[in-house]
Amino acid sequence: MGLHHRICHVLGGRLDLPHAETHAVMLPHVAAFTLASAPEACEALRRALTTDSPATALAALADRLGAPRTLGELGVSGADLPGVVDDVLARPCAGPRPVDRESLRALLEDALGGRGG
Repeated sequence: MGLHHRICHVLGGRLDLPHAETHAVMLPHVAAFTLASAPEACEALRRALTTDSPATALAALADRLGAPRTLGELGVSGADLPGVVDDVLARPCAGPRPVDRESLRALLEDALGGRGG
């Protein structure tokens, strides 16, 4: 299971968040986190999205579609994050960039407040 799917699985199961909206919020953030470590995937997305910044293009698409952009919009609070981090890290997932407690917490904080992605 990849990082994006793992995070969304934990958020949905732990906090009863809506499936599609959770994925829409997390995709730009996880893309920003991982694409620098996956140059072939990044290049494919650059071509497909006709952009130099796939994560930014994914965030702009979410904006155009009226999708939620932050975990806060879905009812997540900062107090929820430690448990989410623990649950994600409890079952390691495959991915091009290693994930540790600090980097995962930062990714989720960005998604909580809408920074990055």
